[in-house]
Amino acid sequence: MQEIKLNNLEEFLPQSLPQESRAKAKTLFYKSLALKMHRFYGGKTAVMPKAGIFDINWFNVWYTPGVSAVSTAVRDDNDLSFALSNRGNTVAVISDGTRVLGDGNCTPAGGLGVMEGKAMLMKYLGGVDAHALCINSRGKDGQPSADKIIDFVKMCAPSYGAINLEDISQPNCYKVLDTLRRECDIPVWHDDAQGTACVCAAGLINALELAGKKIENAKIILYGAGAANTATAKFLIKLGADGGRITMFDNIGALRRGRDDIKNNPDFYRQWELCQITNRDNIITEEQAFADADVVIAASKPGPDTVKPQWIGMMAPKAIVFACANPVPEIYPDSAKRAGAFIVATGRGDFPNQVNNSLCFPGILKGVLLCRAKAITDDMAVVAAKAIAKRARDIGITPDNILPLMTDGEVYAAQAAAVAQAAQREGLARVNISYEEAYQKAKKDIAASRSLASLLEEKGFIKTPPASLIEETLEEVLKNL
Repeated sequence: MQEIKLNNLEEFLPQSLPQESRAKAKTLFYKSLALKMHRFYGGKTAVMPKAGIFDINWFNVWYTPGVSAVSTAVRDDNDLSFALSNRGNTVAVISDGTRVLGDGNCTPAGGLGVMEGKAMLMKYLGGVDAHALCINSRGKDGQPSADKIIDFVKMCAPSYGAINLEDISQPNCYKVLDTLRRECDIPVWHDDAQGTACVCAAGLINALELAGKKIENAKIILYGAGAANTATAKFLIKLGADGGRITMFDNIGALRRGRDDIKNNPDFYRQWELCQITNRDNIITEEQAFADADVVIAASKPGPDTVKPQWIGMMAPKAIVFACANPVPEIYPDSAKRAGAFIVATGRGDFPNQVNNSLCFPGILKGVLLCRAKAITDDMAVVAAKAIAKRARDIGITPDNILPLMTDGEVYAAQAAAVAQAAQREGLARVNISYEEAYQKAKKDIAASRSLASLLEEKGFIKTPPASLIEETLEEVLKNL
């Protein structure tokens, strides 16, 4: 089998290119190659049996007449559906395509690439089966409807062990999550919010340790007040941050008690809640906020000048900068470092310190599935953040390595076990499972998923793309620099 690797992409870019141009070139390369590879494979996921068909009579077991016994057993006890079907290891990845990555409204079908990607990562990284379900949430007026999403999730919930919401625009994302968490009896997870917040919290735990600072004393800026940072604010407060020393900014200005535009808009109840508990000093401008700040976590519009170098220069010594926008961070790492930042993280994997929800959702969802949890709480996500941070410290943290890499299977198994224990402590688990049992089960399933992918590659069921596709793509990008 020919190996197709992208590790040496940097070698093919002219050394004279500044970092911003190199980052742009790599972004164009990955986007162009993604189109070619998705066409080559026809998507990223497939469904295959996991039970044996050893002769023709096994059809009588897996289907009629034998399967009738499964239907009646589940009819009499719905919880048996987790054990007698694949429900116990299956997640629905649901989006209406109204806010896909940094591209905005991509139509319902436009979300399929990302949702299939989530399903692929769940299987490979967490040993979890997942289905991409992109739905049309538009009402008769053409506008997306939160109620339509809520109704759809409720209708399909009996087929799944958990729900992963993704790329739903504001304010619908808040209403959908809060309603479904109250009214569903399976975990509902919003990865754009809770997932991003979980990994930001994990990274900040280790960044503060390297900087020699305590979270309870840190002056923190959350630049952007959407789903990600509203969840991040709650998580940081749960970790011990002083809410009064957190200042949040939306596209109008700093959140504070005087923001009547937020107070009078029922759609933004989460932001109004944060107006009451953050920004004790009634900060109004970015210059006021960045002066002597210890941390900025940006989840705002793609940059590269959304967060300005001069603001970074105003921060306290050993400043920590998380620029999480994709595909272009709010400030590039080299610019932030030149301005005085000590640790810089982005959402991209081609820079040090990738802060990306892919580091948490496969492990967290595996954990709730293992104990058949009825919900995912914020406290469970904070437990996962601590597990991620600990795994990084066990490996060894540095200013350029505050988090584990996505290739580290150990971090997902550790999260799964920790989350399963948290669900049991909160009384949300249908079954009891010890830490060691959950850890070993997760580790086994993750290893099996990776081994299966490797076997399919070796046997030719996953075709190896021609190297010429990669070479052609690189030539196209270099011509357009």
